[in-house]
Amino acid sequence: MEKNLENLTIGTFAKMAGVNVETIRFYQRKGLLPEPDRLYGSIRRYGKADVARVRFVKSAQRMGLSLDEVGQLLKLEDGTNCNEAAEIAARRLADVRARLADLLRVEAALSKLICQCQAHHGNVSCPLIAALQSG
Repeated sequence: MEKNLENLTIGTFAKMAGVNVETIRFYQRKGLLPEPDRLYGSIRRYGKADVARVRFVKSAQRMGLSLDEVGQLLKLEDGTNCNEAAEIAARRLADVRARLADLLRVEAALSKLICQCQAHHGNVSCPLIAALQSG
């Protein structure tokens, strides 16, 4: 039997969207998800559009977008402002590239220190620990 996808309780909605109930409430407080009116005996009901919206938010977060950026994209969701959406993505991409560059520097530094530790002999202090102590 197919569930009525336009009459979901918050618990069922959260389960279908792959999040918990508190996430739904958080998104509502942040303005990312509208809070439906209380219709059937003061219980809020959600639909498939709400599920799709939460999945959009989660997908955007997995791409590294902040909730503010997700909110900006949601305002552009009619698809007619692709240039604005691309600008948001370009800023995120620049941030990702900067973080990757930082990680590559950390990788090189750690690799060098590990090599120094492996080549280390005698009663001299450990190069890795000495480097961390000196900052």
